[in-house]
Amino acid sequence: MLRGGTSRGLYFEPGDLPADPAERDDLLLRLIGTPDPRQIDGLGGSTSLTSKVAVISRSERPDADVDYLFLQLGVDEPTVGTKQNCGNILAGVGPFAVERGLVPAGQTETSVRIRMVNSDSVAVATFPTPRGRPEYRGDTAIAGVPGTAAPVVLAFAGTEGSATGSLLPTGRVRDTVDGVEVTCVDNGMPVVLAMAESFGLTGYESHALLAADAPLLARVDAFRREAGRLMGLGDPAGTSVPKTVLIAPPRDSGQLCTRSFIPTQPHTSIGVLAAISVVTGVLLPGAVGHELAAGWQKRVDVEHPTGHLQVDVVVDGDADPPRVIRSGVVRTARKLFDGIAFPRAR
Repeated sequence: MLRGGTSRGLYFEPGDLPADPAERDDLLLRLIGTPDPRQIDGLGGSTSLTSKVAVISRSERPDADVDYLFLQLGVDEPTVGTKQNCGNILAGVGPFAVERGLVPAGQTETSVRIRMVNSDSVAVATFPTPRGRPEYRGDTAIAGVPGTAAPVVLAFAGTEGSATGSLLPTGRVRDTVDGVEVTCVDNGMPVVLAMAESFGLTGYESHALLAADAPLLARVDAFRREAGRLMGLGDPAGTSVPKTVLIAPPRDSGQLCTRSFIPTQPHTSIGVLAAISVVTGVLLPGAVGHELAAGWQKRVDVEHPTGHLQVDVVVDGDADPPRVIRSGVVRTARKLFDGIAFPRAR
C-alpha cells in the first residue's frame, strides 16, 4: 500500500492476483471492502481517492520499463473501472517497481518509463534512490498531504486522446451541453470544462458545501452524461469519466481556480491528469476560460479546495488540430505497508 500524490492504493504484481479479470475484480472489491460507504471490512478509506489499485509488471515494449494498469473501485457500488488513468497513483509506480526488482535502481536517482495500460501512453517517473533504494523522505510538500516527502517528477508523452482518441473529442474547441458553454478535452483524462458561474456558483465554494448540494450533484450527473455521449464515450453511467471541472478566476495567488467532480461527487483537490487536461483546454484559443490564460508561463498554478497544484503544459494551439508539446507535474509518494491482506469471504 502506497500513498501516491493525494491518493492511496494497493499495488500488485499480476502474479498476486487471479488471471481472470472477473475473479480479479471480485477479489479486489472484497479486499477494499466495497460495496459499503464505510468500507469497514476492507482496506479502503471510504472515498474514491483511497479505493484504487495498480497492477505493475515488466513491459515488453521497447519504449517502456513497466506496464501499469489502473483500477478505480467504487465505494457504495461494486464497480471496477478501467477507462481512466490515475496520475496520483502513478507517482508510486516507479518506487514500487524498484522495490519489487522490476527495474534496477540508480545510485542517486532513477527514471522509470511507465506504460499506462489504460491509455496506451507512456510517462516517465524520476525519483531519488540513494544507495540504490527508493527514498521516501524529503522536503517536497504537495497540497492535500500533510508534511513533506521526496519528489517524484512525472513527465507525460502521447496522452492526447487517452480515452477518446482525440485531444478535442468533439472535434471542436467549444460546445454547448445542457445549455452551458463547455470545452471537452482529453489530455490524459477526459474532462468537460465549464465556468463555475454557468452553474450559479462562484467557483470558490468549499468541498463540504458542494457535497451537501444535492440538486447541484444531480445536475452534474446529467451534465456529464450528455457530455460523455458528445465525446464518444457512450452513456457514462457507472463509469468515472468524463470528469466535470468548473473553473473561475484565481483568488489565492494562483492562475486558475477549479472545482472538480469524480464523477459526481466533489473532489477534495483535483486529479493530476484532470488538472493537466484542464490547463490544456484553457490554453486553446476560443476555449471556455481562455481569457484567464493571458500571461501564463509554462508552469501553471492550479487552485483547488485544499491548496495548489503546479502543472507544466506546453500546447501548440495554432496547429490544426492543436498539439500538446509536453506536460508534467511534481508529486510525492510514500510506502505505507508491505505484507499480506486478508479478503473477506464471498
